[in-house]
Amino acid sequence: MALPNREIPLKLELRGITKRFGDLVANDHIDITVEPGEVHALLGENGAGKSTLMNQLYGLLQPDEGQIVVNGEPVVFRSPRDAIAAGIGMVHQHFMLVPVFTVAENIALGSEEVRGGPLGWLDRRRSRRDVIETSERYGLPVDPDALVEDLPVGAQQRVEIVKALTREVDLLILDEPTAVLTPQETDELLAVMRSLTAMGKSIVFITHKLKEVKAIADRITVVRRGKIVGTASPDTSEDELAALMVGRAVSLEVAKTPAEPGRNVLKLAGLVVDDDRGVRAVDGVDLEVRAGEVLGIAGVQGNGQTELVEAVMGLREVRAGSVELDGESLAPLSTKQILRSGVGYIPEDRSHDGVVKEFSVAENLVLDMYDRSPYGNAFKRDLGSVGSNARERVAEFDIRCQSPDTPVGTLSGGNQQKVVVAREMSRPLRLFIASQPTRGVDVGSIEFIHGQIIHERDQGTAVLVVSSELDEVVGLADRIAVMYRGRILAIVSPDTPREEIGLLMAGITGTGGDAPEEGTK
Repeated sequence: MALPNREIPLKLELRGITKRFGDLVANDHIDITVEPGEVHALLGENGAGKSTLMNQLYGLLQPDEGQIVVNGEPVVFRSPRDAIAAGIGMVHQHFMLVPVFTVAENIALGSEEVRGGPLGWLDRRRSRRDVIETSERYGLPVDPDALVEDLPVGAQQRVEIVKALTREVDLLILDEPTAVLTPQETDELLAVMRSLTAMGKSIVFITHKLKEVKAIADRITVVRRGKIVGTASPDTSEDELAALMVGRAVSLEVAKTPAEPGRNVLKLAGLVVDDDRGVRAVDGVDLEVRAGEVLGIAGVQGNGQTELVEAVMGLREVRAGSVELDGESLAPLSTKQILRSGVGYIPEDRSHDGVVKEFSVAENLVLDMYDRSPYGNAFKRDLGSVGSNARERVAEFDIRCQSPDTPVGTLSGGNQQKVVVAREMSRPLRLFIASQPTRGVDVGSIEFIHGQIIHERDQGTAVLVVSSELDEVVGLADRIAVMYRGRILAIVSPDTPREEIGLLMAGITGTGGDAPEEGTK
C-alpha cells in the first residue's frame, strides 16, 4: 500500500462506504469528510452502524463498496497496522488492553523495541521512556509501571489514548469514549480532546450523548440505520439532534405522576461493607425503599454505591448490619435465591456481570430463568419457549440484532444493555435495582428504559436507582439519597437545586465545611 504524505495535515474522506453482513446493510453509501484539526462527531443510536464504519477506517473490516481517501489518495487498509502507518489510530469502546500487563507493556504491544538484534530482548527502559514522554507532551498522566487491572476505567482510557499517540497518529477515532466514565472523567476527556485538536490532531468522536456533542464537536454527522440522515452544527438544539437520531420526536424529560408509596420493601440498617482491598466502603448506612417509589442514590462513583448494591444482591459479604426484603433477612440467601425472591437487578458493568457474551440473545434473555417453566427444568430446556420469549422481547425492547440466535457479544454496548433490561423487567418483581441503567444507551432507548422504570414503580414495585448521571437521578427519583465516602449525607427531594445536590456529592454540607461524621437521614 502506498502511504499518504505524512508531512502535510491529514484530511480524510469516506466515499460511498457500504458494508453488508448477509441481508443486513450496516453502512449504506456513507460519505464523510474530516478536516485537519477538527472534532467531527458521528452521532447515532446504538446499532446505527457507527462502529462498523470506523472499524473499516481502522482496517478491522474492509468495505464492500466505496473508497477511503487520505490527503487525496485512495488507500486500502488490510489491518490496523496499515491504518496506523497512514496516521490513523482508534480507541475502542471496549478497551483492547491486557489486564495483567503494565501500562508500558500494553503500550509497547505490536511495536516492541528490542535490544540485541531481531532475536534480542524487550527494551523495557525505552518503552517506559516513550510512555513518560508521550504522556507529558499531551498532558495525559499515566504510571508506566502500574498494572492495567489496578487502574480505574478513566485511567485505562488514558492508556489507550497514549498508546495511539505513541504511534504518532494524526487522526484519532474515539468510539463511545464516555460510555463508562464518571462526569468528572468525561470533563477531563473533553479537555484532552480540545488540547489534541489545538495541536493539529483530528478526532472522530463516535457517540450518542447530545450534551457532549454540543460541548466539543465542530461538525456533527447523524447516522440512522446505516445511512447519513443529516449534518448539523453544535448550535443545533438537543431536541432537533434527538429527532434526527431516532427519526421521531423524543422527550428528554421523564414523564411521571407523583408517587404513591406504600410499605417498606427494602430496609438497610447499620450496613457495613468492605471493598475488594478490605477497606471500608459502606459505613453504617440506614436506608428504606418503599413500594411504589423510586429512591435514587446520587454520588460520584467510588463512594460506596457499587458495594452497597452488591451487598443487597448477595454478591459481597455484609460485615455488619442487616439487609431485609419485606421484613425477611437476605443474608442467608444466594444471589440466585435473591433474584428468584422477586428482585430484578441491572448491574453497573453489563459486560462482566450482565451478559454471557458467547451465548445468544435468546439464551441471555432467560439466564436467571432457564431451568424454570416455561423455559425448561433441571434436565432440559424448552427451546421453543426460549425462542418465542426472545422474539417478543427483541420486538418490545427494540434490540437491534440479526436474529435472537446472534451471540450477544457481537451487539453494540447499548443493545447489550437492552438485553439485560428486557430480561430483568419481564417477570413479577417486588424490588427492582437498577445500577447505571442507561450507561452507553442512546436517547431513544433512554426514553424507553426510563418509561419502563416508572411503569414498574406504578405497578407497586420498590425501585432503587443508582446512577452517576445526576440528571437521570433527579428525573427518575421520588427521593434522592446522596452518598459520600460510604455514608448517606442527606435524603432530599428531586426539587432540590442541582447546585445543592452537587455540593453534597462533593461532601460539602450547608454548614460550609466538609461532611459531618453522621449524615442527615
